[in-house]
Amino acid sequence: MTAKKKEEEILPKKEEKETKEPKEPVKAYFSKERVLTESSDNARELYNQSRYGELLDDGRAQLSLIEALYLIEKKRAIVYDSRNKIIDFETFMKKAQKAEPNFWVRYCVYKDIRNRGYIIKTALKFGADFRIYDRGVKPGEDHARWVVFPVSEGSTLTWYEFSAKNRVAHSTKKRLLIGCVDDEGDCTYWEVRWLRP
Repeated sequence: MTAKKKEEEILPKKEEKETKEPKEPVKAYFSKERVLTESSDNARELYNQSRYGELLDDGRAQLSLIEALYLIEKKRAIVYDSRNKIIDFETFMKKAQKAEPNFWVRYCVYKDIRNRGYIIKTALKFGADFRIYDRGVKPGEDHARWVVFPVSEGSTLTWYEFSAKNRVAHSTKKRLLIGCVDDEGDCTYWEVRWLRP
């Protein structure tokens, strides 16, 4: 079985649907490594339908840098700096890379998973980069199915590092996915599961 075929079995691609008329982009503001949306119906709908960010009590959503960049790329958000100037994709990417190590590799995996139709959220409290929910499942309705560790194709893992990642997945009752990103930004996934002989 080829890696590509196996990848499609793990995370099948989303079937293309008829595109709807695009909605007004959500306005968001970047300050001190945080991105906060405006308090609007559009921002709440973005959270309610696709679970982007964390909804705050005042009706705004706090987006991670990866979520904000993805929404900029998809033209679903316009992000402003402290001087009320629009931050474009490349400028935002540079700011994010300064703030977070391994940002580009993590972003490639995030983007690929979102484009496949899955909800992907951070998983720092689990000791992983991301957690992925089955299609149709929203955080809070059920548990995530996978924890994901993005790695660059040229990087290496020691057996100790691999074992630690596997233990994180096992202890959280999730499957382990290693998201391998090549030089072009394409992703291949390797799923690791415990089996009893």
